[in-house]
Amino acid sequence: MGLASAELEAFVPVGDVARARNFYEGVLGCEVLSTDDYGAMLRSQGTALRLARVEGDSRPPYTVLGWIVPDIQEAVQSLAATDVAFRRYEGMGQDELGIWIAPSGDRVAWFADSEGNTLSVTQMA
Repeated sequence: MGLASAELEAFVPVGDVARARNFYEGVLGCEVLSTDDYGAMLRSQGTALRLARVEGDSRPPYTVLGWIVPDIQEAVQSLAATDVAFRRYEGMGQDELGIWIAPSGDRVAWFADSEGNTLSVTQMA
């Protein structure tokens, strides 16, 4: 039995579940399904997202979640209006909004969640 037809669940490490829940629900618009002592279960456009409580600094040094959007400029401006700061990486040639154009033509911008995890929005070419 393969997993190709099974529903996918994503996990994000968080130090403060309440703070992370406020960010993912209030800023990103994810639906909160439940909370418990170990984290919170959310849903984003049909994908299950578990905010998993962890001790210590567990932030990976890479992008942990990304959303594919139809209009990246609109997405970046909308998030920036809620005080989300977009990350800039030296040598990437990002525009004034922090958007980078990949060799494929995809357009990507990165930002941090309330716990410091790197998230992204991408407009496919």
